[in-house]
Amino acid sequence: MRFLRKSNTPPLPIVRCGVRMGERVLQIGIDDPSLVGTLAAKVGLSGHAAIAVIDDRAAEKARAAAADAGVLMDVQVTALSSLPFPENGFDAVLLHGMTDPLPPLDSPTGLAILREAHRVLRAGGRMLILEKGQSRRSWLSSRPAQVAVGATATALGNAGFRAARLLADREGVSFSEGLK
Repeated sequence: MRFLRKSNTPPLPIVRCGVRMGERVLQIGIDDPSLVGTLAAKVGLSGHAAIAVIDDRAAEKARAAAADAGVLMDVQVTALSSLPFPENGFDAVLLHGMTDPLPPLDSPTGLAILREAHRVLRAGGRMLILEKGQSRRSWLSSRPAQVAVGATATALGNAGFRAARLLADREGVSFSEGLK
């Protein structure tokens, strides 16, 4: 397990998301700016790193993080339920919504975001969701996180993902994945 730090906050545990040099990765939402640089550095110049955010403030945050890390990142300000990326365009999609105002995934808007992530993901690709863990309430729903973990797998299944499961729940962060 690897820890990324941002100023004045405790470390955010990041599990290996399976992204390799030359792959295409999409991040949806931004909480920890260092994650932007980490993902883009993993794919390198031969890959493609993109981030979809909902407003210009988040886009500036992502651009600054990419510049600080010295990496290239395609930053798109867009409605997350209608991504401006081609079908099957990414090897991995990371949904990062611990503090950003993303809708609950068990809502119609949340399901639309997951379906869009499914659309842009290639066959065999992975969707990774970072959310608040068991020690806190989940952004997935207003229910306690212990219940929401099962709801994450259900929401992924409803969007067309298979083999949805919880990967880890550590230090207040829950990591779930689904495969296309």
